[in-house]
Amino acid sequence: MRTWKVGELAKATGLTVRTLHHYDEIGLLSPSHRTAAGHRMYSEGDVQRLQQIVSLRSLGFALDDIRGVLGGRELTPLQIVRMHADRLRQQIRTQQRLVERLDAVAAGLRTAEHVSADELIHLIEETTMFDKYYTPEQLDQLAARREQVGEARIAEVEAEWPRLMAEVRAEMDRGTDPSDPRVQELARRWSGLVQEFTGGDPGIARSLNNLYQNEQSVMGMDVGPMREMGAYIAQASAAANPQA
Repeated sequence: MRTWKVGELAKATGLTVRTLHHYDEIGLLSPSHRTAAGHRMYSEGDVQRLQQIVSLRSLGFALDDIRGVLGGRELTPLQIVRMHADRLRQQIRTQQRLVERLDAVAAGLRTAEHVSADELIHLIEETTMFDKYYTPEQLDQLAARREQVGEARIAEVEAEWPRLMAEVRAEMDRGTDPSDPRVQELARRWSGLVQEFTGGDPGIARSLNNLYQNEQSVMGMDVGPMREMGAYIAQASAAANPQA
């Protein structure tokens, strides 16, 4: 059976000896073997557990939560790896959008040696938008929520929003009263999609609302029309729940 000394495992994985010692001290990852002199010796099974710990840490899990997840076998090793891969794909997509903006700025600097303030503002927006409105804890919650919902459902929701907004805009253009049953149904669908995004967390819902109320654009999208539709939907919700 292959084994690693603590220093060997630290060097191979890029972790520190101090980190591995800490995991041992808190009972998160204790080496399966020790030498006669008391030196830690990690087995292949220990390495597998360490990989799960590293993946869960990258997903925002606290050490105490990781202990519970691994101890209770709430997630299989395969599920943990898939969750980590899905999170990285999400981060790659976000970073790719930023790369595309940076490439556009670089192209402008190469050709004209000047980049408009609007382009720079969009670049700053892309970099800092969500950090401004969501706390680190909320961002972790949203990431965990995304993992829970799954990529297939996220794709469905992303396709549903434009259809729903088109229907809401059509009723607004017709002058349909917010208390009309058609608008009431649209309001229920709207609320359901928001609830799915926030996971029912009122703090995240407030942060989302603040973002759309205070920004002129989000991810390159003009949110003025979105605010108008949101106000219309709020009137529909108020008409459905007059005592709320």
